[in-house]
Amino acid sequence: MILKDISKVEVIQDIVKETNLKHIAIIMDGNRRWAKERFLPSAMGHKEGVNALKRTLTACKEFGIKYLTVYAFSTENWNRSKDEVEFLMKLLFQTIKDEILDLNKNEIKVKFIGDLSKLSENLRNLLYETENDTKDNKGVNLQIAFNYGSKNEIINAVKRIIKDNVKIEDINEELFANYLYTSNIPDPDLLIRTGGEMRISNFLTYQIAYSEILILDKYWPQFDENELGDAVIEFQRRNRRFGA
Repeated sequence: MILKDISKVEVIQDIVKETNLKHIAIIMDGNRRWAKERFLPSAMGHKEGVNALKRTLTACKEFGIKYLTVYAFSTENWNRSKDEVEFLMKLLFQTIKDEILDLNKNEIKVKFIGDLSKLSENLRNLLYETENDTKDNKGVNLQIAFNYGSKNEIINAVKRIIKDNVKIEDINEELFANYLYTSNIPDPDLLIRTGGEMRISNFLTYQIAYSEILILDKYWPQFDENELGDAVIEFQRRNRRFGA
């Protein structure tokens, strides 16, 4: 059921303001299992996953959530079948081509985080063009983690710090964070994982040190405005102490 109750939307907007909820990160898991349970090819699960992301972006805009980071393709996903990997690359390419007008219409600012050097030149150029075309938008900041792995991100940050000849005494949390893919982006307040698995799967390990974590049994293609609204309500119930 789509969340259309104006009063409920206003309640969630108030919670977002009250809790200062700025950034939600999502591990979009369960596309293949959703498809398998319906005797559909995996490709249908991934396509429905794109629709779930579009619904989530709309809800973030409506609720007043400024940052959304989603895990689309990990550094380990190259181990999947060649056909599935090729399909995911084509799906990303075609989705960006199809959605760029709506992204700008809805003022969504897109940033791709991960090792983009491993992607094809055509795909890489399209991702860079999309970042440039949306860089002045003032709506939701959408970070898409593609060919992303947190271990790889941290190792690359260390290499860049060494390359820049940074003095040991100058290295602190703030400086280190500036060498991550998520520089200038606030750390996630809430991490949601769909599909029921109880792990973070090499996603934003450094950034989610004090994030609240919510595991949902529903698969990603089933995620909608109501699920996001309920997640915000659950976030309000949490007592965030940050080690105090």
